[in-house]
Amino acid sequence: MKKILPLGALLLFGASTLVAQKKEADVIKALDAKTEKYGEIAHEIWNLAEMGYLEEKSSALLQETLADAGFTIKTGIAGIPTAFMAEYGSGYPVIGILGEYDALPGLSQQAVPEKQSAGGAAGHACGHHLFGTASTAAAISVKEWLANNKIEGTIRFYGCPAEEGGSGKVYMVREGVFDDVDVALHWHAGSANAASAGAALANKSAKFRFHGVSAHAAAAPQMGRSALDGVEAMNAMVNMMREHVPEDARIHYVITNGGKAPNVVPDFAEVYYYARHNSRDVVTDMFDRMVKAAEGAAMGTGTTMDYEMIGGTHELLPNLTIQRIMHENLTKVGGIKYTAEEKAFAEKISKTLGRETLDIATAENVQPFKEEAQAFGSTDVGDVSFTVPTAGLGTATWVPGTPAHSWQAVAAGGMSIGTKGMMVAAKTLTLTAMDIFKNPKVVEAAKAELIERRGKDFKYVPMLGNRPPALDYRK
Repeated sequence: MKKILPLGALLLFGASTLVAQKKEADVIKALDAKTEKYGEIAHEIWNLAEMGYLEEKSSALLQETLADAGFTIKTGIAGIPTAFMAEYGSGYPVIGILGEYDALPGLSQQAVPEKQSAGGAAGHACGHHLFGTASTAAAISVKEWLANNKIEGTIRFYGCPAEEGGSGKVYMVREGVFDDVDVALHWHAGSANAASAGAALANKSAKFRFHGVSAHAAAAPQMGRSALDGVEAMNAMVNMMREHVPEDARIHYVITNGGKAPNVVPDFAEVYYYARHNSRDVVTDMFDRMVKAAEGAAMGTGTTMDYEMIGGTHELLPNLTIQRIMHENLTKVGGIKYTAEEKAFAEKISKTLGRETLDIATAENVQPFKEEAQAFGSTDVGDVSFTVPTAGLGTATWVPGTPAHSWQAVAAGGMSIGTKGMMVAAKTLTLTAMDIFKNPKVVEAAKAELIERRGKDFKYVPMLGNRPPALDYRK
């Protein structure tokens, strides 16, 4: 028989629910009131467009914002000058909110719906200016809620540099800065609003450097040994290798130095490689074969070769216990509404993407929850997810259909569409952290899921080994 609660209990339950809803509404209202402030911070970082490990001003701006809000700041963590941790409160649980702020090379673009010449400058084509700012806003919002309600617990913001190929979080995980964190929350800029289980590919990257002998290419070619020949021979062998790796593997490269003049046999050449798959073991095997190809290329061209590991990240490990809470809160917050001006901007961007009409419903609504996702890109959040229960979301900071690492992403991220999506993320992160603080038992369930997913005998081994942070990889 269904148990019927007495009227007094129902009234008490209803009253407590209304009080909780009012507190949530007050938190959302407070964030809304700071939209302009946080929009200005994000736009300043967008203008700075500092690349990995070079984000001195961007990192300093977020540190200053958090310090002014009452956080204790610890800088230079894991031996990285632009990495930092901001903390408020004490005791259990410890909730970490991740923030990023690095830009990508060669993707400069104004906040207009027409492509402009990049001119070689960097640009925020992955929305990390929004990422870092929204996470900062959420951390401050949670701090204010903890203080106002005299709730125990610790909120931390992790300033994480060089996500774009620099594996900043991997060094932070390796140095143990997440060891006492109970739950980690993150988000990412995107073209839709979704908080389903995430996925990301494991990734290993390196710069292969060939050394030869220079000579006049016409007068004495027999005296030379071309380092560029070594690079091209390696590329040819790796391209043949593509037939013999799993079909869902990814290998990409750019020649970063191929010589200076056609009439000089290059004595130095460099190629920068990524290897990716949804299993780190497959990535390790692929990378080892790439090294063999490089060694063979050097032998065959009479050159020598060395390589430098630049990055290495684990695949992303989902945690449905926390992820479902995140989805519920994103559903509460909802998507974004375009003004007439934003809609006109978005329609123009949509046409540059080959779309006849603007998919405005994707920006306005929240995607249904899914327990699994297909991985395409990579992120160093993967290493965090193998260390602590981790959940994330994406919001429509870009026009629906926009790919990451595109000029269209830079453009939308530099105007009000990006700011609106950023605030959706800030609100969702805040409400999710509040739910965990109110019900710490969730943490134990999330930790049990983490152990089950990664295996009881799991031992964390960073894929980039024991090398120091690659602080100059963007120089």
